[in-house]
Amino acid sequence: MPQVNKQAIASAFGRAARCYSQHDELQRQSAQGLHAFLGDQRFNAVLDAGCGPGTNSRVWRERGSHVTAFDLSPQMIEQARYQQAADDYQVGDIESMTLSDAQFDLVWSHLAVQWCASLTQALRELYRVTRPGGTLAFTTLLAHSLPELNQAWQAVDERPHANRFLSEAEVISALQGWRYRATTQTVTLTFVDALSAMRSLKGIGATHLHDGRGRKPLTRGELQRLEFAWPQQRGEFPLSYQLFHGIIERD
Repeated sequence: MPQVNKQAIASAFGRAARCYSQHDELQRQSAQGLHAFLGDQRFNAVLDAGCGPGTNSRVWRERGSHVTAFDLSPQMIEQARYQQAADDYQVGDIESMTLSDAQFDLVWSHLAVQWCASLTQALRELYRVTRPGGTLAFTTLLAHSLPELNQAWQAVDERPHANRFLSEAEVISALQGWRYRATTQTVTLTFVDALSAMRSLKGIGATHLHDGRGRKPLTRGELQRLEFAWPQQRGEFPLSYQLFHGIIERD
């Protein structure tokens, strides 16, 4: 796997901090899926690890939890603070958190760990800060996400234009040794054209490629080839995501 540039990832999400909520339909549908899988429970102390602009932090705070918002991007933390989404705020890396052991009744990490260098290390850290008897709930993207984008780009060049995400088997392997349950969910968003679909990725900051980018902007001809190759549905341009929801109970 290519080396993960955490500073570049933080910068990409930082640039999207103010416009994130205009493009977060995937995040909303996915969070609903994780909430439903977790069940209707109440937690006193919650860590929102990879909080973004604080949408989920606010949900837990409104349910009466004391929420710590945690993110790699200072701009995302600034936005969460501006929205008064949490009680405490901290900038940091999920894979090397400075938080003390066993602090939280719920550690919630929604669509963040796919940006980590090691899922095993990320889950180990998230588990470490979960109290005995507490719960770790996370969602990550799986390998078959964005098939339409990948298919369309093949008509333009052979470079990767989406990161490689772990397979379901690889995620399950990282969970071995813990008491867990898991499920998957597919979310498909539709757009009026290919450019709008790609802008949706930019709007949430999900544009950093671990392999690097290094290509010039699309020419008009390349955009036409990309749109022609995009697998359309009733004249719309779909973008599909495969999600893995995991719940770990700490003993």
